[in-house]
Amino acid sequence: MPLTIPMLLTWLRILLVPLFVAILYLPEELIDSRKGNLAAMAIFIGAALTDWLDGYLARSWNQTSAFGAFLDPVADKLMVAAALVCLVELNRVNAAVAFIIIGREIAISALREWMAQLGESRSVAVSVLGKIKTIAQMVAIPFLLYRDNVFGLFNAKQVGTWLIWIAAVLTLWSMFHYLRMALPLAIKPRKKTGEIRA
Repeated sequence: MPLTIPMLLTWLRILLVPLFVAILYLPEELIDSRKGNLAAMAIFIGAALTDWLDGYLARSWNQTSAFGAFLDPVADKLMVAAALVCLVELNRVNAAVAFIIIGREIAISALREWMAQLGESRSVAVSVLGKIKTIAQMVAIPFLLYRDNVFGLFNAKQVGTWLIWIAAVLTLWSMFHYLRMALPLAIKPRKKTGEIRA
């Protein structure tokens, strides 16, 4: 497994997760809450940007790999799950929202693995609805991390709360969409292989 720049960026996202969590829980004596919020928001946005960058570089430089395709979504899900769990603990996100989003990611990942074993992975490829859900989620979380007024124009926590609920609704919608696409293929009778006939 060659350590290409896209792969290093993916590993960097994974290494940023414990740093991200630690900053949010540092005592006030070391960093005040406002600076901690800003630092956590910057780390999250930086991780989101490296997600786009490593994919772009891997395709542009023809450095895609099966392991990279596996590790990239794992890195994304770790950062999002860490952010949501911390935001629930900090009382900035409803626990039900975090459960919906994290639970959906686990369910769809398992569904994709199952479909791949059946040779039907294209049936659960990322949809436009899934991409919209991801955008709403990735915009909401930085606002919830920052949570203060933005240039006196609007309250980041309020906007982030609206967006994360929208993301939760889109999460359920996209999950049912994937399940509806996969179910007929999952229950379709399949020929048995490897049978020896006399």
